[in-house]
Amino acid sequence: MDVRTLKIDYATISGRIYVYNEDYQKLVYLAYKFRKAIAKATRMLAKGLSKEYVEKVITDDLNQGYAKSVVDIAKLMVKSAEYNGSNPLKIKVKKLFIISKGEKLFKGNQNIRLVDTNKLLVSYHLNGRSGRHSEWIECEARFGEEYLPLVNEVVDKALNNELSYNAKIIFRNGKIYLHLGIPVKLYIKYFKKGEAKGDNIASFDLNSDRINMVIIDKQGIIREIRTEWFGEVNSPKYPRNKAWSLRLQALGRLLNYAYHHRVGIVLYEDLFRIKRRKIKKTTRNGNRKASNFPKRKLLEYAITMALKYNFKVYLVNPSYTSRLAEKFKDAFCLDKHTVSAYLLGLRYLNPETYKRLLDRDFQEMLLNQ
Repeated sequence: MDVRTLKIDYATISGRIYVYNEDYQKLVYLAYKFRKAIAKATRMLAKGLSKEYVEKVITDDLNQGYAKSVVDIAKLMVKSAEYNGSNPLKIKVKKLFIISKGEKLFKGNQNIRLVDTNKLLVSYHLNGRSGRHSEWIECEARFGEEYLPLVNEVVDKALNNELSYNAKIIFRNGKIYLHLGIPVKLYIKYFKKGEAKGDNIASFDLNSDRINMVIIDKQGIIREIRTEWFGEVNSPKYPRNKAWSLRLQALGRLLNYAYHHRVGIVLYEDLFRIKRRKIKKTTRNGNRKASNFPKRKLLEYAITMALKYNFKVYLVNPSYTSRLAEKFKDAFCLDKHTVSAYLLGLRYLNPETYKRLLDRDFQEMLLNQ
């Protein structure tokens, strides 16, 4: 299947966590236990042990709610390693974090629970084989002012067992962050930006140092071309958070431009069906930063951002688009990434035409062998 939709159930908002004295020590210890449990679970799953058995073993160290999250993360890590040809037995977990999946029947979340817009409770009930939650770590939560009305509704509905939210606590550079995954419909209720009703199509090519957008009509004729550049983000020692912010801002500008130029459909590469690509750069540090660029994470944000405008969003299979773009860029008098974005649009509009281009490319490749 060349074109599909991806259902996004949750949108992520971020805040800061402040915790002091003994509670800080407990939170750090819990994060270490969580990391150790993930490493243990990845090895067990890689050896072919069942998810149910691994979850049961992990409850010797963490409660059942944490254990479920640990096993889900470990399973994704093992699957990703296998898909990319790595040895899952050699997976290393370096970062400190804690994750708890949403649970409507437990006031939104069993282990990481907001009880007010500025108060967070984290379960310190570790052994899942003994009793119910008896000890909580109390933290101060702070969100940006624009998020407070949304967080307030999330808290009210969650405490009444009306919705669930995923929660992730991240330790980074001496600071602690809280990422909440809340129902996307509720998120859009507060951050909706428009009602896209145009006939044009905007196709995107996402990269670590640029985002290319091509707007075409229903006949496949190019109407607009826009590129946002931010090459500095791959330079040595460039702050990761600042780089991420630049990418999101660039994407926001392009989506806003598309909205005001009669676009009703947005196309992205279907990155969830392809392996991680190797990227060549002139410096070792640049190569590492480009290779570690979280493209799939950006895609998830890009989908949510497009939904704010009520665009119809589709994912298009990007197989061979880069090779075809390299071949046809001179004919179009455009750069490779812009042509790649256009080919995604062509594949969406007319798969048969795209297939003919692909077949011709294969034929020439065979003749040159």
